[in-house]
Amino acid sequence: MYFRTVKVLQFPLARITISFILGILYVFNQKPSSILLFGVLIPAVILFCFSYFLQKNSPKKGIYFGLTTYFLSFCLGSLTQFAHTDSYQESNYTHNNIVFEKPQLISLHIKEKLKNSIYYDRYIAEINHIGTKKYSGKIIVNFTKDSLKNSLVSGSSLYVFGKLYKNKAPNNPNQFDYSNYLAQKQIYAQLYSDTQNLQNSTEYKKDIWYYTSKLRSTIIHNLEKTHFKKEELNVALALILGQKQDISPEIMQEYQYAGAIHILSVSGLHIGLILLFVNFILKPIPNTRKGSILKLMLILISLSLFGILAGLAPSIVRSVTMFSFVAIGQHLRRSVNIYHTILVSMLLILLFQPSFLFDVGFQLSYTALFFIIWLQPLLASIWTPKPRVLKYIWGILTVSFAAQIGTLPLSIYYFHQFPGLFFITNLVVIPLLGCIMLLGLLVMTLASFHFTPIYLVKPFEWSIYSLNTFIEKIASFEQFIIKDIPFNSYLLLSTYLLIFSGIIWFKKPNFNRLAFTLVAIIICQIAYIQSQYKIEQQSEWIVFNVKRNTLITKRKGKKVTIYSSASILQKNLALKSYLLGNFSSSRNVSQIKNLYFFNGNKILLLDSVGLYSKNIHPDIIVLTQSPKINMDRLLTTLKPKMVVADASNYKTTLKSWELSCRKQKIPFHVTAEKGYYKLN
Repeated sequence: MYFRTVKVLQFPLARITISFILGILYVFNQKPSSILLFGVLIPAVILFCFSYFLQKNSPKKGIYFGLTTYFLSFCLGSLTQFAHTDSYQESNYTHNNIVFEKPQLISLHIKEKLKNSIYYDRYIAEINHIGTKKYSGKIIVNFTKDSLKNSLVSGSSLYVFGKLYKNKAPNNPNQFDYSNYLAQKQIYAQLYSDTQNLQNSTEYKKDIWYYTSKLRSTIIHNLEKTHFKKEELNVALALILGQKQDISPEIMQEYQYAGAIHILSVSGLHIGLILLFVNFILKPIPNTRKGSILKLMLILISLSLFGILAGLAPSIVRSVTMFSFVAIGQHLRRSVNIYHTILVSMLLILLFQPSFLFDVGFQLSYTALFFIIWLQPLLASIWTPKPRVLKYIWGILTVSFAAQIGTLPLSIYYFHQFPGLFFITNLVVIPLLGCIMLLGLLVMTLASFHFTPIYLVKPFEWSIYSLNTFIEKIASFEQFIIKDIPFNSYLLLSTYLLIFSGIIWFKKPNFNRLAFTLVAIIICQIAYIQSQYKIEQQSEWIVFNVKRNTLITKRKGKKVTIYSSASILQKNLALKSYLLGNFSSSRNVSQIKNLYFFNGNKILLLDSVGLYSKNIHPDIIVLTQSPKINMDRLLTTLKPKMVVADASNYKTTLKSWELSCRKQKIPFHVTAEKGYYKLN
């Protein structure tokens, strides 16, 4: 197994895939012009053809053909990302500035329902026209909560009068960048509307998404008629169809704390069980040439239909593609090299959807799969129990540990926590999931034909209830959940280097591999020290954007002083993210003051009282709690260099303040519009 793993990196497809991915990353980060991309592609093709014919006529193997192949793959990856980035297309709505400035009549159709927020029902929609001109591109449409009589279905055509709002950068430092997350999904704007500005069309865009949405609605409606409990039904839809929109935040958190959040996203485990199930059903078909082809076609169709029904999420696409190649390999009676299968499936997926590369689920699922294949046999070889029950338990444990070791750095990087009882969860969940999947597939298939036998539906409901109860129990042991782990990209890369070097040394110990592992440990330590040193050299003073409240921090290195009322400090996500991003656990809470000094700047804070000394002459004025002041007189008297207003002020007051600042040419920073204000 070790030599097969090492040889994978020597396999040309591995290097081609890596080059292709580097091309995608280059365009995503650097955003080069189309002239540059096509200008480089032409010489890349010429060099590739020249080196190919040169090597073909030469008995010696040169490196030039390999280098030109990888360079061409890099160029193709760049062009693929360019072609699939909607904002580069001339017809994309981002090139229409008017729709961002004043309301327009927008024609669109619904593609997908999202999880509702506190105030809005949310959908992903595709734009058809803006005014009379044809445009394209995806947006998020927010309808005021409960303003819609019925939930919209995929394919619904609408006319909405409104304007688009570009996705905003994070309102506070070190916060999750939702704007960047949406941009990775080719969504660059949002639309807010209510029924007064909405006109439904009787037309539907009847594509494959429309019919799969209708089928899911039929399944849900028929199961609801059997009085299937809402909580269990929502989890069942996530387990079988990957539809997580209606699961409550409490249940999602319990699955996360228990280390079982992965089962709520349809992935390799689910698709593997479906493949086994379909193979079992098709067993009566004879293994003749025609029978084998028929089996393969039915398997591929079954997997594809399930993938479409489940919404074609990145993890589903990856799993369906990979297991389709496994099925083809079985049909050809050849032993399938699983590493090659992973590479082919990854390259094929990224060729059609390069944005999947930036999806967290896609990254976690491929990483988990690789480590299960690579590391699990090594862990399994540590102990070989003879009793079948122990062998089965040991197999589940080794698979769980292999996947957890592989995904641990990524999980901490994205979620900053680690579920300590994941191995206990998987011991129960994996066997139970197999039964739930098979029973759930049967129930939902029958429900799609309006047949819901109670003797199948009730056991399915009880099995989901049992799963939820077990997960809730495991999640209640919060002392085993390690939370708020600071982790950055340097630590992520160095930790993976350590994991890879350690496993390679453990597989076949020798001096060189031990030395490489020790070097990896040193690199990890350097990454940690460098992160700490960089933070210790920094100092900053920040006005946060917290709705109806004032929050100010002063940081020197890892020491943070917080100025705010005690009531908003509990479970304040903005502050939590800030402390986590700066590796800070040391904090001092103080009452808000009216005067601050930072790096040679005098800062005056005016609250609702609005009192100030005429002789203070501050560099910066911070306005909070809508002080009753004459702004023109204030600016003339104090002559500040900058005025900052946080989110505790009234919106109407902010507009008059902005006009006063504009008259006297003094910069005016409103945190509700521009996000937090930082002074270095």
